[in-house]
Amino acid sequence: MSDSPNDPHAPHDRQDPHDPHDPPYVLPLVVRIERAAPPARTDALETAARAVLTFLSDPRTADGAGPWHEPVRAWEERGIRKVVRRARGSEWRRAEPLPGLTVTGRTAEVRVFPPVPVDAWPKDLARLQVSGTDLTDPEPPPAPAADVPVLWLSPELEMTAGKAMAQAAHGAQLAWWDLDAAAREAWRAADFPLAVRTARDAAHWRELTAGALPVVRDAGFTEIPADSCTVVADHPALRLGPEPQIDL
Repeated sequence: MSDSPNDPHAPHDRQDPHDPHDPPYVLPLVVRIERAAPPARTDALETAARAVLTFLSDPRTADGAGPWHEPVRAWEERGIRKVVRRARGSEWRRAEPLPGLTVTGRTAEVRVFPPVPVDAWPKDLARLQVSGTDLTDPEPPPAPAADVPVLWLSPELEMTAGKAMAQAAHGAQLAWWDLDAAAREAWRAADFPLAVRTARDAAHWRELTAGALPVVRDAGFTEIPADSCTVVADHPALRLGPEPQIDL
């Protein structure tokens, strides 16, 4: 498997963070967590994944002349690192006017912003906290419908909601890269339906990671060891793919 900058399945955090000529880029995501009404964990994960897909398919990103196209290209060439921060009240109100887009789920709101160098966040985002994203589900999420793309989480790893949101968004992005134009358009037109669920058990997880579906492997910057398999992206249009597509 190629490690070319243009290979979408090359390592998603492969740049040298100390090289001034190849600075790390990051895609900022901000989740709204109000004290009185925090979002449900699964809905936050699903909304983050949908937000990244909406961002990637937005004309401001997808159109070569769009204002987000070049920052996204630079980010993808260096790796698809994502960082999730939380905001509430006035913090959220200060973040909203910045260039980006917001996607709303059943209980969650997530805003995604164009990529920035990892040490050059806009000040109204840089002051937001990464910690404090420990969310829960009021009840277990139902089994996903058979025709809905599923981002399967590892049953063997413990992740904060913020970390899991970033990993789910990685999985959605890998699936997006692997789809052909018709499948992408169908997913976009349906407003990116998807589910995030934890694999049933170790045997189910081994089956998922050994197949031909995209697998996210973490770079090890936070919370979990490097090269940990975190998410498998199970999109119906990819189930018959002839070769594995893995983000190593």
